[in-house]
Amino acid sequence: MGRLFPSLRGYRRQWLGRDALAGATVWAILVPEALAYATIAGVSPVVGLYAAPAALVLYAVFGSSRHLVVGPMAATAALSAATVGDVAGGSDARFGALTAALALMVGAGALLAGLLRLGFLADFISEPVLKGFIVGLALTIIAGQLPKLFGVEGGSGDFFEKIWHLVADLGGTSGTTVLVGAGGLVLILGLKRLAPALPGSLIAVALGIAAAAAFDLEDHGVAVVGRIDTGLPPYGFPDVSLDDLGALAAGSVGVLLVAFAEGLGAAKTYAARDHYEIDADRELIGLGAAGLGAGLSSGMVVNGSLSKTAVNRSAGARTQLSGIFVAVLTLVTLLFLTGLFEKLPEAVLAAVVIAAIVELVDVPALVALHRVFTRRLGRAYGVAARPDFLAAVAALLGVLAFGTLPGLFIGIGASLLLLLYRSSRPVVSELGQLPGDGHFASLERHPEGRRIPGVVVLRVEGGIYFANAERIRSLFREAAVREGTTAVVLDAETVSFVDVGAVRMLDALARDLGSRGVRLLLARDVGQVRDVLGAADAEDQLRRVYPTVRAAVEAARTGT
Repeated sequence: MGRLFPSLRGYRRQWLGRDALAGATVWAILVPEALAYATIAGVSPVVGLYAAPAALVLYAVFGSSRHLVVGPMAATAALSAATVGDVAGGSDARFGALTAALALMVGAGALLAGLLRLGFLADFISEPVLKGFIVGLALTIIAGQLPKLFGVEGGSGDFFEKIWHLVADLGGTSGTTVLVGAGGLVLILGLKRLAPALPGSLIAVALGIAAAAAFDLEDHGVAVVGRIDTGLPPYGFPDVSLDDLGALAAGSVGVLLVAFAEGLGAAKTYAARDHYEIDADRELIGLGAAGLGAGLSSGMVVNGSLSKTAVNRSAGARTQLSGIFVAVLTLVTLLFLTGLFEKLPEAVLAAVVIAAIVELVDVPALVALHRVFTRRLGRAYGVAARPDFLAAVAALLGVLAFGTLPGLFIGIGASLLLLLYRSSRPVVSELGQLPGDGHFASLERHPEGRRIPGVVVLRVEGGIYFANAERIRSLFREAAVREGTTAVVLDAETVSFVDVGAVRMLDALARDLGSRGVRLLLARDVGQVRDVLGAADAEDQLRRVYPTVRAAVEAARTGT
């Protein structure tokens, strides 16, 4: 099949039953979640179903994962709502067309990035930033769904505004709606814990529809989904202008970054478990094709789903043929089964959303990031000693206070600033000679080590460049003024790189210390450092590098 359908290469007939069963299992989860995620995106529930078939088939054609399931997802649905909402200007009539247009733009951007081999772009969203972003987004989505669970109107805005509106409206709570929604939520979460093999969301949806019909819940104040169009989606380019596409462009970049990072993470997770490789650039092409298919099908933004991919693999899927089965079953749903969902209580739909994303509020993961800390790092970097935790919290609070896209870029910006801050303050350790083998090691980690009389040995743990050169010079000068010091040895084994500014600083430092009768010696440089020192015409004493710290110390003591 050439470069198409990569997961079907070497297909075996005995896999067909497993792929079909896995497809049916994923379909049972995808249908109610697609309806729910479409409501998050601010469009008709059927739009979630419109997006799935073409996206699933096209990803199977181009994607590199055997197990990844693509479709509407909570995070990108919320990003879609925020991006489209800024452009739609409150017009419900334009919301659907703009949502499909955004899916097209995200798909086109991903396809172009894949063809240009820009898969490394996902590296700019670190795992802690993505974790904080997802937690903040999950909390915001839950806050938006709670009014449906209580049967009140609620309000828009950021997380805090939504919670404030909810609290203000609680006086109008519908007891029947709470009973239906809470019952659905308890059922889904209970089945997930006690019988994870059962499609809890589909069971809750079926029971909700049955209860609405049997007890006339709509007459008792319980809101239902209402009319859902039956039949295949309208195909073609959405009715939007070039100005609309321009207004969506900036937001589509943020949606693309999140969609790609989340889908790539899911694909790599299960590829590692089954010992095959994921091609990041091909994943971009697969995501791009899926997005174009969803947009041309009047759908919404799609991306890889970790939860549905997990279900797909656990149900026995061997290839992307399972995704094609999901697509076929979704088309059958659109043609014959949409009428069943018209009586679905919105409270049950809200319960499906909340149950699907509550596991994304991963507080233990944030606590674990906070624990990655040592006293030594604290002394070196202060509050920035927990950069991953701080970046995650910045993304989380950014989403809660300012919205989805600003929160994402706040997290990315915070992580880059913390990286720059830490690189500008490398750890400088004083070394001492260990008893017995005579090796040199950090005195802080090995207090049994001894200082060499008259010689200070320092190790810089990181590159030396223009942003940290002055700090390193001041630390070396402080060490050189100790009484009786005749030499300072720089152990350069952990210096990964130097620039011309660093060489000029070391030259000036050597001359400064020399005027005080203190020599600056260099030991154990690595290849790149040696090359730059030579090319930049460093002082002779810096170009003479000793092979070991012990040799440099001996030269300092003997004056050779």
